[in-house]
Amino acid sequence: MTVSSYKKALKQIKSKPVKLQHFMKHNKPKERLFGKFTKACLRCGNTRAHISKYGIHMCRRCFRETATKIGFKKYT
Repeated sequence: MTVSSYKKALKQIKSKPVKLQHFMKHNKPKERLFGKFTKACLRCGNTRAHISKYGIHMCRRCFRETATKIGFKKYT
């Protein structure tokens, strides 16, 4: 189940507490303690190509866009 469909279903059954409780028991995403999906980009939410060095916590695409604003310099 994708995140978007999970959120849409919550909006629809919010007014029915018993059905909401049953849905949350069986369909909510697992809490991850380790692995790929524990780290996500702070800017776009992407879980691939994650840079966590120096506490950056961004994907490589967002890092390239914001590197000069953060203070990194590109040397050729």
